[in-house]
Amino acid sequence: MQKTSPLLRALALALPLTLAGAAGAANMTTAPAQVSALQGQTGYDAVVEAVRQTVIAAQVPGAVVELNVKAGDQVKAGQLLLRIDARAADQSAAASNAQVQAARAALDIATREYERQKQLHQKKYISQAALDRAESEFKATSAQVAAQMAQAGAARTQTGLHTVRAPYAGVVAEVPVALGDMAMPGRPLLTLYDPGALRVTAAVPQSAAGSVQGEAVRVELPGLPADRQWPRAERVQVLPTVDPATHTVQVRAELGTGPQGAVPGMFARLWLQGAAQGGQSVTVPLGAVVRRAELTGVYVLGEGGKPLLRQVRLGRAEGDRVEVLSGVAPGEPVIADPQSALRAR
Repeated sequence: MQKTSPLLRALALALPLTLAGAAGAANMTTAPAQVSALQGQTGYDAVVEAVRQTVIAAQVPGAVVELNVKAGDQVKAGQLLLRIDARAADQSAAASNAQVQAARAALDIATREYERQKQLHQKKYISQAALDRAESEFKATSAQVAAQMAQAGAARTQTGLHTVRAPYAGVVAEVPVALGDMAMPGRPLLTLYDPGALRVTAAVPQSAAGSVQGEAVRVELPGLPADRQWPRAERVQVLPTVDPATHTVQVRAELGTGPQGAVPGMFARLWLQGAAQGGQSVTVPLGAVVRRAELTGVYVLGEGGKPLLRQVRLGRAEGDRVEVLSGVAPGEPVIADPQSALRAR
């Protein structure tokens, strides 16, 4: 029986592994690291705002006796939001209406008396002074009726202030009062905003505001899913005033209804044309990123087609690609499927 040397046995075992590694490397799909689409742009921290947002405050004192909405509710224009105790105002309005009726009765008597006095004066039965007194009483009574009617109208208006309705269709953002709370003039009752008109506002240095161009401004909402992070700005406005303390200008990008999930107060970024911060950056496929405990990296093809795990620092994600701030140079072949890199190793 012929014996096989240990060296031949080792080569025989290593050959299949080498062939398998070569086959695995051949099956790996690579994608070159690309220069970021935002290269040459500068990002500024911004916030999502509602173009139309209203803090509805109490105009009259009284206890809140009816509360029909809560934060997050959608309301229609004219919808009843809450009601303040109006019993005292209703009684005052009823008293004013009664005074109007009494004044009208007095006016009716004064009118008939004035007509009789005019007829008597035409027949020379009374003097001109008597007619003048009757006319004066008629005019005074007419003025009292007008005053009482105005007072009754003010009382009715005061009663209407105890009922709070939505000035427009929108979303209730905040309700700082509860049923039974005491409403006072000027105290906020709730906050309402229109979700159909949102904008992103950022404070931009005065030196960079001159280069703002509507078509070159990009809006990023990092808090939303990747497919909704980059809404299109319908209109860009640069306010004509400069903050004297910070020397910044307010830049507003209107979003219209905005993407689903965008709400006032959300963090955002405005990207403007200008020198990029931090030098050149690249992007790689989002699926190529490997996360192991505290390590974040990607596989790149090294010498001889061998996959090498490279630690990277990630930035913002846009669609199916993510920015790499450090660890990968532009043009380096990145393995799109980390599982194939593991099999090749």
